[in-house]
Amino acid sequence: MSKKTLFCDNWEFSKQPFGTEYSENFDWRKVDVPHDYLIGDTKNLYETSTGWYRKRFDCRKSPDTLISVRFEGVYMDSAVFVNGALAGEWKYGYSTFEFDVTDWLKEGENLIAVRVNYKSPNSRWYSGAGIYRNVWLKETPFAHFLPDGIYISTENNIVTVTDEICRPENELNRHSVRHTVTDAEGNIVAESLSPAIAADISVIPPAVRKSGVRYSLSVQTLIVDNPVKWDIENPYLYTLNTELIEDGRVTETESLKFGFRSIEFTCDKGFFLNGKHVKLHGSCEHHDLGALGAAQNKAALRRRPLQLREMGINSIRTSHNMPSVELMEAADEMGFLILSEGFDMWERSKTEFDYGRFFKEHAAKDVAAWVRRDRNHPSLIAWSIGNEIYDAHADERGQEVNSMLAYNVRLNDPRRNGYVTSGSNYLQW
Repeated sequence: MSKKTLFCDNWEFSKQPFGTEYSENFDWRKVDVPHDYLIGDTKNLYETSTGWYRKRFDCRKSPDTLISVRFEGVYMDSAVFVNGALAGEWKYGYSTFEFDVTDWLKEGENLIAVRVNYKSPNSRWYSGAGIYRNVWLKETPFAHFLPDGIYISTENNIVTVTDEICRPENELNRHSVRHTVTDAEGNIVAESLSPAIAADISVIPPAVRKSGVRYSLSVQTLIVDNPVKWDIENPYLYTLNTELIEDGRVTETESLKFGFRSIEFTCDKGFFLNGKHVKLHGSCEHHDLGALGAAQNKAALRRRPLQLREMGINSIRTSHNMPSVELMEAADEMGFLILSEGFDMWERSKTEFDYGRFFKEHAAKDVAAWVRRDRNHPSLIAWSIGNEIYDAHADERGQEVNSMLAYNVRLNDPRRNGYVTSGSNYLQW
């Protein structure tokens, strides 16, 4: 049976000169994550350094279970080691990533270490540094849903769900998927069950494919009679409970909130939510929490939209980077509309050590991580692929990158739960 556990306590941290390799002899101190290690020294908020995190934990290995670690955000240029072996690297500081660590784990005590290479200047605002968003330990069967592989879209009273399932290469079609929709009061309002059909690898976005596996797909349509619409005055949420069934036995479960809503932008009349014209009164919000730093804090984060609501704000642009899980959940529950922004630069950097160094090689993976994680949120109305992008006016390459990013957003949100846009004052008229 699958299991997902918050993996945020009992970490240790040590800040070292940039490029320092791991050592047991560091001056380690206990911390809980989310953690921003730059905010501790307000006179040196942009210190070039390498931050090391480590955590010891017990593990009972099972021959039919995979174990992965999911990081919602590590700023930036990070690497994850398990018992001294490199499990994976992730360059962008704002996208969620997940590494399968099964092969490096042993029975009993294990050590996970995370290296953060923070080189300044790398941003035009205060970024913070470290494991500043939540971490999760996940246990799944060999046949399992891909990370963020359950995709929900709604139209009128129809819910369409696509489930991407990863299974061992030599395994036959033994799986089915059951969906149950409940309303906010917990009443079951729709159910469906369908086989998971073997699928060609081409249906899985290239950025999330794995080698040595095959894929199955389940596409189901559920009808909900007279659903309550999600809107900014009444942000009504339903729950989709999904079960992966293997030979009649439930092996994995997922639970996701969603809402019934429709959106439309028109060039002459503006924005419409559920067919009703809505004037967007927006605020551009950075990811940090002011004097508290970049470490995500649910109570502090929810205080901000409450204040914005008093000002008459009904929509938020996540300037200039991918938002936290907590912000998206708060927007769903509080009735805010979200313009989710992915990047502040593409291939042409704005600061010497920013993400532009890694963009060409890693952008497609980051777009997939960004869009797949947040595409089910009813608060989401648009994906901004860039802000004040130098590349947009420089030469033809800028337009090629623009097209590539838009293509990758739509590849991961094919039913267009959000529009694709960019905010570029450099784009030629």
